[in-house]
Amino acid sequence: MPGTVLSRQERDILFASAHSSLPKRVRTAALKGCVVLALVNLAACGSGGGSASTPWVQGVFAPSSNFAAQCAAPRNGIDPVSGGPFPDTQGSTLSENNFLRSWTNELYLWYGEVPDADPAGYSTPAYFDLLKTSAITPSGRPKDRFHFTYPTEVWEKLSQSGVQAGYGVEWALIAAAPPRTVMVAFTEPGSPAAAANIARGTQLLTVDGIDVASGNAAALNAGMFPASAGESHSFEVLDPGAAVPRSVILQSADIASTPVPNVNTVATADGSVGYMLFNDHVATAESELIAAINQLKSAGISDLVLDIRYNGGGFIDIANELAYMIAGPARTAGRSFERMQFNDKHPSTNPVTLQALTPTPFHDRSQGFSVSSGQALPSLNLPRVYVLTGSGTCSASESIINGLRGIGMQVIQIGSTTCGKPYGFYPQDNCGTTYFTIEFKGVNDANFGDYADGFAPQNTAGAAGVPIPGCSVADDFTHALGDPLEGRFAAALTYRTSAICPAASAFSPRVLDQHATQGLPTPADSVLRKPPLLENRWYR
Repeated sequence: MPGTVLSRQERDILFASAHSSLPKRVRTAALKGCVVLALVNLAACGSGGGSASTPWVQGVFAPSSNFAAQCAAPRNGIDPVSGGPFPDTQGSTLSENNFLRSWTNELYLWYGEVPDADPAGYSTPAYFDLLKTSAITPSGRPKDRFHFTYPTEVWEKLSQSGVQAGYGVEWALIAAAPPRTVMVAFTEPGSPAAAANIARGTQLLTVDGIDVASGNAAALNAGMFPASAGESHSFEVLDPGAAVPRSVILQSADIASTPVPNVNTVATADGSVGYMLFNDHVATAESELIAAINQLKSAGISDLVLDIRYNGGGFIDIANELAYMIAGPARTAGRSFERMQFNDKHPSTNPVTLQALTPTPFHDRSQGFSVSSGQALPSLNLPRVYVLTGSGTCSASESIINGLRGIGMQVIQIGSTTCGKPYGFYPQDNCGTTYFTIEFKGVNDANFGDYADGFAPQNTAGAAGVPIPGCSVADDFTHALGDPLEGRFAAALTYRTSAICPAASAFSPRVLDQHATQGLPTPADSVLRKPPLLENRWYR
């Protein structure tokens, strides 16, 4: 897969907009029109300097529309999204690189921090990797950890249905750099992993004979995150409570995720508490979330524990819907879920939708992902919500927290620091590759969106400098998710009645690895990294 590969804790990408019903192809089509060129203050359509053979001049950019869909290997046939022929024409690697160079200059949030390298002489994946900032956050992490690509066919299948190649296992990277620790967070029902009796709390020891703790990261990643269905890899695992490891061979398949696999209630002395495990902001989540909220509403819950510790993000409009269903109409009326901020070339207009930049309200109706659009959404009308988080809580999941806090709702965080991704993008297809580059930042109704180092569950100050309550609690792999005795869920139940946290057991803020604690750089090729769309947010 071309492009930088990230971890699920950064999947948080996809910041959503108020225009989530916009067809994906609108962006590509719009970039071919003069109206976009006028908005981004570029040369008029048909101006010079637009052919792939034009010599590179540093700092001079032709419109990206001059190079769009000019492909080294054009696609033939019918585009399954538009229903018409693919727009591809014969081009070259240079024309594809020129498209990326100009597109980045037009829309990348930090375009002024991108080195302007001659697009000739690079493969397209290598050139795309150059087109991002090298700046770092206050904690020392790269400011842009969310720059990647997917084959367009793979992206469309994953975003719409949650289908991707794998074993149906969610790996929890407890320590992603040597000495590494990898546990099983959960498995999908009916998956190859479930058939092999691999359960939550299983520790991964070797992959294809390579030691997880210190072996080659690239080889481990290849086995843990297969690129396609039909791959076979061998694993040595230590089951929960076992003293002796066992070996299994898993064959990858196209796995459809179940976004909301666990919804239940716990009876307490002062009312029922609802629990919802929410793992993916994919299109099918819309119908599952509506069903879950209706179930909890019928149960008459007085509080909700929302478990998004492994939810790296997805469609932000689905995050918006869920936030509304938790808070209800009275608290959200007239308030914004988020407001998008693009680069300084676009202070008042969304350069993708060509509409004025206005705050996105809370969605009180379905957006048409997996339920007919315009259907009234149910709501719980709760004054607060307990949110279980981890380093895998990213992007659209973080926007739930930020959006609700922006309207003054109490969001009590239990777990560890989230991944930190207040940014997002619109996926851009060109020549069969879908590109993801940071295009905007989202802020809530209180105008807050500065959480590039994540939300921490303790000692976190709100917009007014008031500490936000929460408990730092490590992930508990000895209990099933949704079990009231599971560490994070149990801490939420206890805090609900006593406002007392257990002794802190999770890093807050998160310690990335031993290299970081010793003030040493972490070798990039030593770190396990999950596929990036497991940790991002997007608009469609």
